[in-house]
Amino acid sequence: MTTFRRTFISAAAVAALGLATFGATTAQAQAPTLPKLKVGLMLPYTGTFAALGTAIENGFRQYVAEQGGKLGGREIEYVKVDDESNPAKATDNVNKLIKRDNVDVLVGSVHSGVAMAMAKVAKDTNTLLIVPNAGADAVTGAMCAPNIFRSSFSNWQPGYAMGEVMAKKGYKKVVSITWKYAAGDESVKGFKESFEKGGGTVVKELSLPFPNVEFQALLTEIAAAKPDAVFTFFAGGGAVKFVKDYSAAGLKKSIPLYGSGFLTDGTLDAQGADADGIMTTLHYADSLGTPRDNAFRLAYAKTYKMQPDVYAVQGYDAAQILSAGLTAVKGDTTKRAEFTAAIAKAKIDSPRGAFSLSKAHNPVQDIYLRQVVGKENKVIGIASKSLADPGIGCKI
Repeated sequence: MTTFRRTFISAAAVAALGLATFGATTAQAQAPTLPKLKVGLMLPYTGTFAALGTAIENGFRQYVAEQGGKLGGREIEYVKVDDESNPAKATDNVNKLIKRDNVDVLVGSVHSGVAMAMAKVAKDTNTLLIVPNAGADAVTGAMCAPNIFRSSFSNWQPGYAMGEVMAKKGYKKVVSITWKYAAGDESVKGFKESFEKGGGTVVKELSLPFPNVEFQALLTEIAAAKPDAVFTFFAGGGAVKFVKDYSAAGLKKSIPLYGSGFLTDGTLDAQGADADGIMTTLHYADSLGTPRDNAFRLAYAKTYKMQPDVYAVQGYDAAQILSAGLTAVKGDTTKRAEFTAAIAKAKIDSPRGAFSLSKAHNPVQDIYLRQVVGKENKVIGIASKSLADPGIGCKI
């Protein structure tokens, strides 16, 4: 009897286990497998900003790799388009990604004019757009939308912070110089706003068309004006040539050069000793020294055999922003309201320092004062704490 009872229990247990296993297997078989998430990378891969586009992509891919290749349970598939930093081609390029390639998410771009075109199409088609660099104020201003986010900065932010710094240093007369396009105009506007509020005057606003790098005539004007200092916005290859030409013209010794941080970010190797001592303001620096940033820099250097810059950080954080939304909806991007709401309230654990997003979806972040020492942008202080772009015209 005892033997029979044991046998009966064992048989029952095996049967139950078999049913449970069958049920689990059936449930797994019935569970929907989410397709890959198609991410459209619309970035510059040629021309003046080519290195910037590559760094953004590297940073984005690094965060995805750290999550095992998935965000919110979705594997990532990349579709790449070289936007050539050409606003005239931007609308066609972004429409190809949406209509031909059926991407779920747009990530781009570097050039503000290109980003403006992307934002318009994204808004019209309700396609999720994450801007990993271009600081055009209108993207998180008058053109803001629930589906548009930025992982970088507004052009106003670094410029405004530097205006505060230079006013506190006691400069009274300053000349500004930049490319004549959205990024340059808005950076100078932010600088001028705070510098004049602090008692200074911008005595000349010099500019040249993007991506022109024939600076000599304008450098002659700067020398003739004899300002206390110069504020500038240039980036990429243009920043390299401007810094070298400024030094070659002998101006570095007599008229201090200050700028938005893109002047010396990702450009120091090429600028060499001509960049030594230049002060800039930006939301990232090479020497933050925090555990979060140290881990990021080590992983990036191992993977890409180079040091990361602000562009890599912005790409990395674009992926973090996307992950925040996908995680909240378990990868189901049809739940658009929940998806965008989760991103809007997320706190991003960035290598630059944790940041939140403003109502207009622009980072609220510390802007650092940095100085070039050797081949590093060393932090020498915080120029502006938790600086929020005003988001003028945004009606989210």
